[in-house]
Amino acid sequence: MAQVKNALILIEVVLAVLLMAGVLLQTPKATGLGGTIGGGGDGLGGGYRTRRGLERQIYWTTWVLTVAFLLCSLGNIWVTTHPK
Repeated sequence: MAQVKNALILIEVVLAVLLMAGVLLQTPKATGLGGTIGGGGDGLGGGYRTRRGLERQIYWTTWVLTVAFLLCSLGNIWVTTHPK
């Protein structure tokens, strides 16, 4: 059981790093302080636009990593609370 716990911890660390990278690689919808507060007034839709291509792939990959991290964390909790 100790090997499973160690493997889950290692997987969780790798997923955490990949998840942080996925979040940091995403393009903000409205850049700058004006976009953060007022939605931006640059005439490009005020921060509302669709994701396309690589941006969409990064977005969905980040969600998959989020779910994988959650499941790995729950598995780690289960292994820790049910020692054998």
